[in-house]
Amino acid sequence: MKNSVYSKLIIIGLILVGLVGCSRSTSSHASRQTDPPNIIVILADDAGYVDFGFMASQDLETPRIDQLAADGVIFTDAHVSASVCAPSRAGLITGRYQQRFGHECNGIPADDGLRPSVPTIGKHLQQQGYRTMALGKWHLGLGDAYHPNVRGFDDFYGFLSGSRSYFPNENQDQEGKPTAILHNREHVQFEGYLTDVLGDRAVQFIDQQQNKPFFMYLAFNAVHTPMHAKEEHLEKYRDHPRQKLAAMTWSMDENIGKVIDKLKSEGLYENTLIFFLSDNGGAYNNQSSSGPLKGWKGNKFEGGHRVPFTVTWPRRVKGGQTFDQLTSALDIFATSVQAAGIDPNTTETDGVDLLPYLNGERQGAPHDWLFWRKGKMAAVRKAEWKLIRLEDYGYRVYDLEANLGETENLTIENPQMKVELQSGLESWEKELEAPRWLEGDVWPQVTYEIHQALMENREPNYTNPGAMRRFKGQ
Repeated sequence: MKNSVYSKLIIIGLILVGLVGCSRSTSSHASRQTDPPNIIVILADDAGYVDFGFMASQDLETPRIDQLAADGVIFTDAHVSASVCAPSRAGLITGRYQQRFGHECNGIPADDGLRPSVPTIGKHLQQQGYRTMALGKWHLGLGDAYHPNVRGFDDFYGFLSGSRSYFPNENQDQEGKPTAILHNREHVQFEGYLTDVLGDRAVQFIDQQQNKPFFMYLAFNAVHTPMHAKEEHLEKYRDHPRQKLAAMTWSMDENIGKVIDKLKSEGLYENTLIFFLSDNGGAYNNQSSSGPLKGWKGNKFEGGHRVPFTVTWPRRVKGGQTFDQLTSALDIFATSVQAAGIDPNTTETDGVDLLPYLNGERQGAPHDWLFWRKGKMAAVRKAEWKLIRLEDYGYRVYDLEANLGETENLTIENPQMKVELQSGLESWEKELEAPRWLEGDVWPQVTYEIHQALMENREPNYTNPGAMRRFKGQ
């Protein structure tokens, strides 16, 4: 699907950041042409679709991420498999629709998590001889059976829960709390600003690698709430209308720059496959922007699951490209295992290897269909066509080629397309496992109201539990 106007804006952004060739150092780390690539997944948290320079942001500064994007491929129609944190991460890290193993919702119980029998990208790469590390936010289970060290990661530095303070916090940093920082299984304290700490740890990990390829899953908690930023960055953006988000985004950009600089200084950048994306759309409460898209984190409109997404591998993929075809974060798994030389017949994935599409060996879209479901809300994409279903309410059909903002309902004008999309969604659902947990009673009510409001092209009556209670006079 082509979004020509928006693609032109992104191309202009590429020109502005400059298609600068990467420096090539000749340190002892420098790799031969036939060596398997290092692989890095850089995951932002709750970032808006247009909140980066390479996505045509006019007010947020991200020069290092922009250059990374300019060195690779920018995807304009890329999607995560869920519009909230935990299930999206479950899909990304396993390469499978997380609903296939019941990981459909947020709010993971304390005694559950990412099913141990489902292998992760870390496990496959670990078995292939890669040194593996997970950094930052885990949010895939609290118990021993779900800990990163037993899910394919040799090293872990981060926290197990879904969010925490960016600064040391006496309450959250108590030993045994899921918000506390762990180095592998050891409780540790940290100093400073957590985004900086994660960047420094990433650089340290790269420095420790010698003769083995590595895989790094660098999951920043930025720019998820709470909206904490360093004082010097708040001062830098003193008069900015989105001051805290601008400051937090700048800090994340700085630390991604640290990682890129380290790769270049060690002669590793050319042969490192780097993915950058957000785990879902921007949140309603973190000043983020979805630009031309409708919706935000937590709903099935494009602003909930279409995300900024780039792939960079200077040795194998020509930079300066944009790719407008339907793509999924599930493809990270498939692309990585193929690049690492793993027999695809030994893995199970709903993703597609993107490299043939980026190198001109294949044409068209990696996916004909993509699907989403969480609780009473579900959606399906087939090329430019989109259907959203709200249980006990109804359906909406949109032609995204003509109406990217999802405002014109075509269920009556195109009943055949509604039937085709509905049938595709229901066929996919027959392959799924029932959700292993739900999200309680409150948030599903809020999310239902948001979906109904957006389907009716109106503002929601409430967007959080407190506002719902006030609206209902409770």
